[in-house]
Amino acid sequence: MTNVLIKNGVSISMDGRGRALDNIFVERLWRAVKYEEVYLKQHDNVQSLLMGLTDYFVFYNQERRHQSLGYATPDVVYQTATGGGAKIVDKYKSTETVGTV
Repeated sequence: MTNVLIKNGVSISMDGRGRALDNIFVERLWRAVKYEEVYLKQHDNVQSLLMGLTDYFVFYNQERRHQSLGYATPDVVYQTATGGGAKIVDKYKSTETVGTV
């Protein structure tokens, strides 16, 4: 599979030091989940945790406005195809547009 990716010019994400920007969107999501749900609420069992996370993801996608999306929700951006791509600014001050919605 790696050969197919390389042949087609796809950048392969690698694990390790200095690779935080490879997965910046998921890292930011997990930060929000931890600080807005997991650390604030005590779940006594797995069922309670799963229900809390389910509710949080509904909130995150349907109600929580995101600065990076022009203060729209992810659902609105997805449904209206108004996304313009995301910009990543790394520690070297370069910018790169990554995908579009």
